[in-house]
Amino acid sequence: MNKSRTVAEAIENLVILVADSSLYNRRLTRQMLTNAGVKSIYEVADGVTALDAIRNLNPDVMILSWELPGLDGLEVMRIVRSPDVFPMPNLPIIMLCDKGLRSRVISAIKLGVHELLVRPISPKSLQQRLLGIVLHPRPMVREGESYIPLPRRHLDRQEFTVTAVNA
Repeated sequence: MNKSRTVAEAIENLVILVADSSLYNRRLTRQMLTNAGVKSIYEVADGVTALDAIRNLNPDVMILSWELPGLDGLEVMRIVRSPDVFPMPNLPIIMLCDKGLRSRVISAIKLGVHELLVRPISPKSLQQRLLGIVLHPRPMVREGESYIPLPRRHLDRQEFTVTAVNA
């Protein structure tokens, strides 16, 4: 089996949850995922429903909007990354936001986002992030009471006091 076939099968077999309050953004994300080869895509419009969907669907990846009604993206991240509270603290999450502010990037990293994309996103950037999660998964580490993916860069690791976790 060649590598491109393996990659295509890995993408095709993913179950992805898209949590975004905007119907337009959900449809756009769905179309990008479908064009990338993803077959199982579920959509929700708010944070509470996103948490329920994670429990019921057991997705492989969640694409989470920063801006959600009820529980916003950051609150959803805090809950998901709390292993004593939530059953899937190691779920890979790609967060989407409308502003690429440094403070948002730092907040997202500290809350355990695997990837952060600033809108408008391109199909290529979304596919690259998915492939990175699938082909090069990062181990989860404990940061205080939460789990986060091990930061990629050594400099980023110095900002955290991390303890390896067996996931």
